[in-house]
Amino acid sequence: MKYVCFGYYDKNAFDGMAESERNAMFDTCFDYDDHLRATGHWAGGEALQPAETALTVYWKNGKVATTDGPYAETKEQLGGILVLEARDMNHAVQLIGQHPALTFGNIFEIRPAGDMSEIIKASEQRRKRNTAC
Repeated sequence: MKYVCFGYYDKNAFDGMAESERNAMFDTCFDYDDHLRATGHWAGGEALQPAETALTVYWKNGKVATTDGPYAETKEQLGGILVLEARDMNHAVQLIGQHPALTFGNIFEIRPAGDMSEIIKASEQRRKRNTAC
C-alpha cells in the first residue's frame, strides 16, 4: 500500500543553518532516500519550492479564485512529499521514523494514499456513455 508523507520544516531554522550543516542534512537524507529505493519502499517524491511561490486555488462566488501563498498559515512549511510503499501504517511509521530529516527538526505527516481506481473506472464509463449520446 502507498503512504504519502508530507515533510515539514521550520524555514527560520533552515535559513539559520551553516552551509556545511545544510549539506550534511541533505547528504544524509538523500542517502536514506537511496536506501528506500534499494529496498523497494520508494514510490516517488518531490521537493517543493518555498511557500512564497505557492498559489492557493479555490471556488468563490461561482468562479475560480486564487490567493498568494499556502492555504495554512503555520510556522512550519511543507517542503516536499515522499510516497512510500509499505505493508501498513505501522510499517510506514517505522520507515519514516528512520528518516534523518527528523533529527534536524523536520516533521512528517503520513496519510494512506486514496485508491481512486474504482471511482475513475466508473467515471470513465459514465463519460463514454455521455459522449455516445
